[in-house]
Amino acid sequence: MEGSNTTVPSIVVYVTVPNKDAGKKLAESIVKEKLAACVNRVPGIESVYQWEGKIQTDSEELLIIKTRQSLLEALTEHVKANHEYDVPEVISLPITGGNLKYLEWIKESTRD
Repeated sequence: MEGSNTTVPSIVVYVTVPNKDAGKKLAESIVKEKLAACVNRVPGIESVYQWEGKIQTDSEELLIIKTRQSLLEALTEHVKANHEYDVPEVISLPITGGNLKYLEWIKESTRD
């Protein structure tokens, strides 16, 4: 990706949601706003975490979001404004390589 003017620095972002309806609604709003090229919804995950001093276990859905690095802040704000959790998970990982045509499609499918 480095040095290519047909792609942009891109990331994968993970966001968990409490259920299928919340995942569908959030995923669609993210793509509609061109904050991501694609959102995969992975049902049936179980999250184990500490919250307010207690170990919690919840069934959730995982959103795997492919977007531009430059949209992370706007995407994070969109998730926070449209998520029912007090502290929604938004974590990003860099895309360091892959199918050039796919990476070009991420660029073409998202806003500047």
